[in-house]
Amino acid sequence: MTHWLVKSEPDAFSWDQQVANGVEPWTGVRSHQAKNNLKAMAKGDRAFFYHSNVGKEIVGIVEVVRAAYPDPTAESGDWVCVDMKAVRPFKRAVTLAQMKADPALEGFGLLRLSRLSVVDVSDAHWAHICKLGGVRG
Repeated sequence: MTHWLVKSEPDAFSWDQQVANGVEPWTGVRSHQAKNNLKAMAKGDRAFFYHSNVGKEIVGIVEVVRAAYPDPTAESGDWVCVDMKAVRPFKRAVTLAQMKADPALEGFGLLRLSRLSVVDVSDAHWAHICKLGGVRG
């Protein structure tokens, strides 16, 4: 299983909406690098759900329940989406400031590629962030 981080602006689509909707397509990604990451996702992969812009924190874990398929919101191009479902919320949100200050997260994709909306997460970073969030990975 590969681990990921996906970003969403909570005023556009929040963790609470993900939970309420059950399975939700992760649409609207319009970066080629992020698109390639979506294409690399497999059913069963897990991702951190990160609130960007407002909050700037990891708030939960989602799971890929359908691998990449054409994004129905795209007007043109070969954009893709995946379907996600909520797995569990974090007991304690892990903030961007907390992650930046943590030496154990050196090289973490969110910190290296701060504008990318879908990044891979190493096993070590996954385990560490889950611990910070008070959940089992």
